[in-house]
Amino acid sequence: MELLWYLSRATGLIALLLLTATILLGITGTMRFTAPGWPRFVLAHLHRNLALLTLAFLVVHVSTAVIDPYAGIRWIDTVVPFVSGYQTFWLGLGVVAIELLIALVATSLLRTRIGLRSWRAVHWAGYGCWPIAVIHGLGIGGQDTQTTWLLAPTLGCITLVVGALIWRVLVTPASETARVQVTR
Repeated sequence: MELLWYLSRATGLIALLLLTATILLGITGTMRFTAPGWPRFVLAHLHRNLALLTLAFLVVHVSTAVIDPYAGIRWIDTVVPFVSGYQTFWLGLGVVAIELLIALVATSLLRTRIGLRSWRAVHWAGYGCWPIAVIHGLGIGGQDTQTTWLLAPTLGCITLVVGALIWRVLVTPASETARVQVTR
């Protein structure tokens, strides 16, 4: 059963790394960033596919946590936040983060049907999903959160996202500046 524990921890960490990369690509997309030889649509597709890959790793993460008899996590605990008998608060945060991510992916897949304004309103949830996932990992990780193998990548993710958000706030793309001036 230790294998399930390691698999759950590893897939949770990989999901955090993938979610971080997804957030970073999303921020660079809003900044109209382009790289030589990489058209913007490639970055957009990479952003979408990383979000889907994140969900795949979360399925394994959650499944192994439920299958592992140590914590006694039930399937209902993975859908309804804050009802688990095992680390209720921290597990509940994980459920909230996953549900926000599912909403982001679902509305992105339905973007042409729900309209840009609705999609954008839901997509702002990404700025809540990521920190909730980070807090979940740090809180539920117990003593592991003090180990280098878990702490270093988590702090790296935090540093990258905070840096990207500062860049996003301080540097407004020319197209957004023009749009703001036209609407005033």
